[in-house]
Amino acid sequence: MLGVVRGAMAPPSVWRGAWHSVRRAGAWRAYASGHGLEPMPLPCVDQHELRERQLRAERQQGVPPQNESTQPALGMGPEPAYQKVVSGYKTFRYPHRYALDYGGALPGFQIAYETWGTLNEARDNAILLHTGLSASSHAASTPSNPAKGWWEDFIGPGKALDTNRFFVICTNVLGSCFGSTGPSSVCPVLGEPYATRFPILSIFDMVRAQFLLLDDLGIDRLYASIGSSMGGMQSIAATHLFPERVQRMASISGTARSSPSGIALRYSQRSVLMADPNWNRGFYYGPDQMPPHTGMKLARQIATITYRSGPEWEQRFGRMRRTLNRDLAVAEARVPALCPDFLVETYLDHQGEQFCLKYDANSLIYISKSMDLFDMSDDALAQLGETRMLAHGDDGRLPIPADEDGVEEGGAPFASDKRHRKHITTISNPGAHHYVPSLARGLSRLRRTPSLIIGVQSDILFPVEQQRELAECLRMNGNASVMYYEMDAPHGHDSFLYVFFFR
Repeated sequence: MLGVVRGAMAPPSVWRGAWHSVRRAGAWRAYASGHGLEPMPLPCVDQHELRERQLRAERQQGVPPQNESTQPALGMGPEPAYQKVVSGYKTFRYPHRYALDYGGALPGFQIAYETWGTLNEARDNAILLHTGLSASSHAASTPSNPAKGWWEDFIGPGKALDTNRFFVICTNVLGSCFGSTGPSSVCPVLGEPYATRFPILSIFDMVRAQFLLLDDLGIDRLYASIGSSMGGMQSIAATHLFPERVQRMASISGTARSSPSGIALRYSQRSVLMADPNWNRGFYYGPDQMPPHTGMKLARQIATITYRSGPEWEQRFGRMRRTLNRDLAVAEARVPALCPDFLVETYLDHQGEQFCLKYDANSLIYISKSMDLFDMSDDALAQLGETRMLAHGDDGRLPIPADEDGVEEGGAPFASDKRHRKHITTISNPGAHHYVPSLARGLSRLRRTPSLIIGVQSDILFPVEQQRELAECLRMNGNASVMYYEMDAPHGHDSFLYVFFFR
């Protein structure tokens, strides 16, 4: 009651002050209503709050999160199908302790994989296809899973990866959530999900697990190792670790060394994800706990910006605004909204919504970190080898810095000066970055492997300069079988989903 203060009647001055406050509030509401000063409707916030309530109710009832987008598809150009793969793959199980580069170990693991084509009698026509960060093993449709895969247009009879000729293998990487062992997997020792008890992974750890699968399949030599984005890193690592087993190597929009800009972009994704209270330091797998869907949505929006390019945004969306009808004149005349208003905003919102419950948040954190750590420079490889040696001893799986007959210190045709950090601008200037001699030496084990390097001019995540640099470092080691191409495609980093060629 307005007039009661600590159980006693308030003095007249308090009464008068309270009454005037009520009158002012009423007058303000009336004024606001008549002058358009009401709080702005925020349907995007309402939708998010509704999702939160629905998810919480479902979790309390023991219903797992549904992986369906609440946003309609925009139909604004080609988009790769992204399905949560729950069936249709084979599983390779490794029941032994698996030592990892950064000191941790798994009591065992499993790898999900799919195959296309037929392994020939000589068992030498196998192609190992490496995936990007969030992709599954489902690169193309199969009888057991007819849904289109993320590389559907390039795998099959008469296609780039011709299944009339080749036996194509694609794995879901270690650390992921689509059938392979990762943070969401149940630890056989603990009897509950690893969460952030899962050890740090390296790209080399992922590749060694893939080659254990190849051993199980009886494949001693690959016709080719091919990968895009993070898959390019894996393809390089595979050829470095097993040069005698990889006959050809292809890296598309990949890199031999994560750049500071790429590290910064992935860090920002992890930061917004880990700031979600539902992340709970990675322990969100309980039946009454919420997945960090808000952080995942925002992380996916950041990632989508890095996967695309300014020219594609302009080409696909321009400055067009969202409309509920076909009258564009009305759309241009309407009052702007704080929720998704421009078509590019609705696109990002849709991408975040349709992804945030399909992929495990901890897998995103761990795998993106492994990308940051990837560095083929010989000094970085030597340091990683020392870390592994201290943790596990010489177990035969050490990262190898360089061959004895590789490029030696002082033998490179250019000077190394770590004091200068000039920007590399052309393929004819390989020595512009101080680390290039070290990177060339680290890549020396690839000098006899025919290599295809493809970059995309509009790529902002793995800039084309990194592809030029990789090609030049391979050539500096005496590799005369390096083919380098640049794609003039507007799709940015994701151009490899639409344009590809292989010889």
